[in-house]
Amino acid sequence: MNKSIKLIAVYFIATLSTFSVVAQDKAKQIDQLLSKYNEYGQFNGSALVSENGKVIFKKGYGSANMEWNIPNQPDTKFRLGSISKQFTAFLLVKLAEDGKLKLDVPITTYLPDYPKANGDKITIHHLLTHTSGIPNYTSAPNFFKEKSRNPYSPEEFVKTFSSLPLEFTPGEKFNYSNSGYFLLGYIIEKVSGKTYEQYLQKTILTPLKMVNTGYDHSEIILKNRAAGYEKQGKKIVNSAYLDMSLPYAAGSLYSTVEDLYIWDQALYTTKLLSEKSMESLFKPYIKAGGSSYGYGWFLEEAPNGDKPKLKIIEHGGGINGFNTVISRIPADKNLVVLLNNTGGTILDEMNAGIRAILYNQPFDQPKKSLALELLDTYSEKGAAAGTDTYKKLKKDPTFGIKENEINSVGYQLLQNGKKKEAIEVFKINVENFPKSGNVYDSLGEAYLADGDKNLAIANYTKSVELDPQNEAGKKVLAEISK
Repeated sequence: MNKSIKLIAVYFIATLSTFSVVAQDKAKQIDQLLSKYNEYGQFNGSALVSENGKVIFKKGYGSANMEWNIPNQPDTKFRLGSISKQFTAFLLVKLAEDGKLKLDVPITTYLPDYPKANGDKITIHHLLTHTSGIPNYTSAPNFFKEKSRNPYSPEEFVKTFSSLPLEFTPGEKFNYSNSGYFLLGYIIEKVSGKTYEQYLQKTILTPLKMVNTGYDHSEIILKNRAAGYEKQGKKIVNSAYLDMSLPYAAGSLYSTVEDLYIWDQALYTTKLLSEKSMESLFKPYIKAGGSSYGYGWFLEEAPNGDKPKLKIIEHGGGINGFNTVISRIPADKNLVVLLNNTGGTILDEMNAGIRAILYNQPFDQPKKSLALELLDTYSEKGAAAGTDTYKKLKKDPTFGIKENEINSVGYQLLQNGKKKEAIEVFKINVENFPKSGNVYDSLGEAYLADGDKNLAIANYTKSVELDPQNEAGKKVLAEISK
């Protein structure tokens, strides 16, 4: 062998070996991180991480079925919730590329029976970007109590929200709406002549050989399907039944971490869509809080030490018993997929920790959930005992206080009729997160439920002052201030 060629070969092998060692070290750190979250009852699911397009880590944690003690694995199938929206958006862009529809015309073009007063103002683009103004059906009072268990055809269910007044002029602002994505599924059926499920299968799943992904049907025997659970304090219960005709194109898909890696890799190619069409999925069309929204994806930036910020394309999902996230950094072909089957949990925090490992940045270590401890105490021993427990545990550095977890505890207590206890829990959030409008909104709601109108008004007023976008808070304030 020529000496220079030999040196190049040695260098290439050494570089590969170095990459392998670094990847193994990162995989070890990721495993330690997720194992700690699992130990603290905050992650029960499957994870996959790829770096530079190559999978460096995949593993299951906890149980796919707790009654049979069956472990989660990389091929366990989880309900995705709103991660489904990126598939729906892709199908619409595909139909547009094929000349079957236009994204910038009124939806009544394809749904002639949709009420024209609203339908003539709303375009498919508005639906894709959550800027239609159509009220979100899952936010309707008593949706889960009254409708979520009943089967509907797409046509029947669209009628439950199509005549409601719009919340704002289409295109004016972002307001997350499952109703919009439900409508997109119905439009796909009208234009393609196939069911949403059939068109998804033909257009994406079959060409990409995503054999472990599909539309979930409760009645079908599905190999390796995870059961869905919810946490009630430290107790875990089976999640409430949800008829899967209702999430539909907004959230009815299931998949595995391995299949979502196949999906991620396909998005770097023009196998299914042209480059121009693919780029249209990831444009920042509208501001959405601290991020922007494309077609079925949130677009964000994250710090990376003293280097330029990382451009992230991601989306989460939440559906009875499941919590999910897929997070991509296209510049480096990095991917994090976390699928959890014990209801809502802090996947964003885990995702940020894994991202820090990938980019050799410092990150906060997992902490036990103070909220989990408090729910049990407040529920079983009352307000005074719960507050005593809080005062003791907040001094313990192994426990962490998270706004959304404390908020969730407050609402669980409120739903169980424990109004005084809920008020004390929401006060904890006010104490720890005094600049968040949301914590005052929740406390105001608890005071209102408890019949204290004056304190309700005071807290709703503070909430709207801190968060001028809190339209729901403004509405309640206007009603109770009369």
